[in-house]
Amino acid sequence: MSARLRLTLSYAGFLLLAGIALMALVFYILRFVPEDTLQLVPSESGLENPGAFVPDRDDLLAALWPRALQLLAVLAVIGLAGGWFLAGRMLRPLKRINQVTRRIVAGSLDQRVKLGGRKDEFRELADTLDGMLDRLQGAFDEQRRFAANAAHELRTPFSIERSMLDVALADPAGVEVERLIQRLDETNRRGIEVVEALLGLAAIDAGRTFEREPVDIAETVAAVVAELRPLADRANVVISSTLGEGDIDANGPLVRQLASNLILNGIRHNLDSRGMIAVHTESLPDGSVQLVVTNSGPYVSPELLNRMAEPFVRGAGRVGTRASEHGGGVVGSGLGLAIVERVANVHNAALQIVAPDSGGLVVTVRFPGPIPGDPLIGQ
Repeated sequence: MSARLRLTLSYAGFLLLAGIALMALVFYILRFVPEDTLQLVPSESGLENPGAFVPDRDDLLAALWPRALQLLAVLAVIGLAGGWFLAGRMLRPLKRINQVTRRIVAGSLDQRVKLGGRKDEFRELADTLDGMLDRLQGAFDEQRRFAANAAHELRTPFSIERSMLDVALADPAGVEVERLIQRLDETNRRGIEVVEALLGLAAIDAGRTFEREPVDIAETVAAVVAELRPLADRANVVISSTLGEGDIDANGPLVRQLASNLILNGIRHNLDSRGMIAVHTESLPDGSVQLVVTNSGPYVSPELLNRMAEPFVRGAGRVGTRASEHGGGVVGSGLGLAIVERVANVHNAALQIVAPDSGGLVVTVRFPGPIPGDPLIGQ
């Protein structure tokens, strides 16, 4: 049974119940009418009028029953016809929503309800559905771009290795074995780095629950700086740090990965010579802890800045070799800032990326203060 038919029967049934209630009231009032024939009132002349008829209760009931049944029949017809019309009018927005939903199921994610009229419950439902579809379409578009970029990034190292091996097989005598091994090692490391970054990003996006523990941001960042300083030296980038103490409730490995990605991003996208990276941590008066990583580098346009946290977006383009040219290892996977954004999100931290006119980036991550009694994050 359709919703429209159920509503129609409900309207008709309610109307019949109202009619029956009215008839019951009338019959109740008739109880006060005498059952016996009424006495005729004498006329002024003192003579009775033998032709006058005064009905009693039975006469009234006999006349009322057929009319009552006829009235209930008319109410039933009106209730069914009017209920069918009103139900169709009320359910028209749902029909529109159902049509749009069917087209979306068929694959047309650009469809929207866009329900007009007064702002009632149906309008709120349609607006909520449109908002959800906007977010879903954005997520699917991002997923398609991510899949295409990931396929490209994973294919590139193998294509390069195949090309180098084909050249080596074509002229084995002219191959510089040491140089070939070095280039194969760099290309292989790039593929490994992309896979590891993809796995890390997938683990964060999967909504895993990460254990929270007290983390000293200064100690964690200092360890990362010490680990990456040799890489920065080989790339002619100077790292300076001013690390103020600050404790946060966070997942230690994720915070370490965040700091590492920010500093690596600064190393790989810096000036060709005399580049710099400044790392700063401090506790703010509101209890939050702030990590700021500033690096020199080429100018970043506002259009590119808005997409810096998307996967496989690089300031120097899709394929870069700066780090390799300076002996610092392979170029980044293009997932560094994307992972930084995900880590910040699971910690409810605010991420801000600014591109100064002088070039480079200023990335600020503000972690909230400790939350007593909250053992988990990423919920």
